[in-house]
Amino acid sequence: MNLQDVPKLKHISANNFFLLCGPCAIEGEDMALRIAEKVVTITNKLEIPYVFKGSFKKANRSRVDSFTGIGDEKALKILKKVSDSFDVPTVTDIHEISDATMAAEYVDVLQIPAFLVRQTDLVVAAAETGKVVNLKKGQFMSPEAMKHAVQKVKDSGNENAWITDRGTMFGYQDMIVDFRGIPTMRKFAPTVLDVTHSLQQPNQSSGVTGGRPDMIETIARAGVVNNVDGLFIETHFDPANAKSDGANMLHLDLLENLLTNLVSIRKTVNTFG
Repeated sequence: MNLQDVPKLKHISANNFFLLCGPCAIEGEDMALRIAEKVVTITNKLEIPYVFKGSFKKANRSRVDSFTGIGDEKALKILKKVSDSFDVPTVTDIHEISDATMAAEYVDVLQIPAFLVRQTDLVVAAAETGKVVNLKKGQFMSPEAMKHAVQKVKDSGNENAWITDRGTMFGYQDMIVDFRGIPTMRKFAPTVLDVTHSLQQPNQSSGVTGGRPDMIETIARAGVVNNVDGLFIETHFDPANAKSDGANMLHLDLLENLLTNLVSIRKTVNTFG
């Protein structure tokens, strides 16, 4: 697919990566608009094609008392307000077949979570909306296996699929990124590296996922050097008090310096072909 197929996506260039970035979950209107405004300012300055990311609900929690959302329609309306206010496309993840048509009324890209990417009915439902479908690679799947997920989207009459690598399970409580998978998956669809989720430390005894945000730039640099098409970064102005995935999110104040460095690296890589 071409990035031109994504509504409102600006600064499209074959010479730069695109960015999916925002909070893990929509916690409220003010926080979403605050984060979006900051990221839009940075990406416009650096000419990075930008898609605002926010989950309208979190269905894959370890504990029943974990935060799951502020209400489906309320969160989706906030995503629409972000899109309208800043003239940027938006992405959110879906977990049930019924989510597809509902979310498609508000966002531009539907994301299939890694744990659900083999669920044929869910992938087909997302594809049939006509929206771009971002397929998260299962932590348990090989890069080669993602061609089947992409084919499900295409067989449903939709050519607009992305693949996002969010790391592979390394033992019970850690993730690792196998960068050999990037050129493999790029043969099937534009490929995104989910930097922050790749640094999760799941299955902690507390029931709350840990993370290694200190390694964000290391992983992101490696992805850019290896010609990944896009980057996925979750960010928050107060990660310690974020309601979901705060342990592996990037502090919003650190985003501009990170992206500035990454754009410089991509420009250098481009000079070598």
